[in-house]
Amino acid sequence: MKNLFLVLSIILSISVFGQNNKEAEKLVRDVISKISSYDNFKANLSYTMVNTEMDINEKKTGDIIVSGEKYRVEMEGQIIMSDGVTMWTYLVESMEVMVSNVSDNEDGMSPTSILTKYDENYKSSFDNDNKYKNSNIKKIDLKTNADKGVQELSLMVNASNLGLESFSVYDMNGSVFTYHIINLTPNIELDAETFSFIEANHPDVEVIDMR
Repeated sequence: MKNLFLVLSIILSISVFGQNNKEAEKLVRDVISKISSYDNFKANLSYTMVNTEMDINEKKTGDIIVSGEKYRVEMEGQIIMSDGVTMWTYLVESMEVMVSNVSDNEDGMSPTSILTKYDENYKSSFDNDNKYKNSNIKKIDLKTNADKGVQELSLMVNASNLGLESFSVYDMNGSVFTYHIINLTPNIELDAETFSFIEANHPDVEVIDMR
């Protein structure tokens, strides 16, 4: 989940200093500008995690809702909610929820706060080696030489409607995390419980306060 938060941070707020390809930089900026104009959005995700050396090929599906610093991720029996200050990790089958401070999780990562740790290290460029049936689909690689947990990102975008199709995270351990966005709906109606766990409404759930 850490990688998802990292990519969302970059998608929502990135400032790409790609000197080698100004067109790729402009397209990334335009896509992010469109997403950032939404009050909130909900997306259905298809997730894969592949590590050839470790013989791992994991697939999951889920949903995410983002509104500023707040987010909610639901993925196969686990719900993670954050109101920007507190984070709840709800394990549905286990009937327990772990409560922690956002600042104590993921080295302070959230979908909007990690940017300043990464933006100056990335350079953007088009990957022109792959051709797609839809000529509007462009792959943009974001690479860094910095000693970070994430070595490379790639974004698949639709240049005609500035839609984000998918994104992949390549970490230093050889793992590739890919999130395909099946659909993205902006500016949805949200209820009061979207980004927080209301204990009174879940009396049978064990609360483990880790703060």
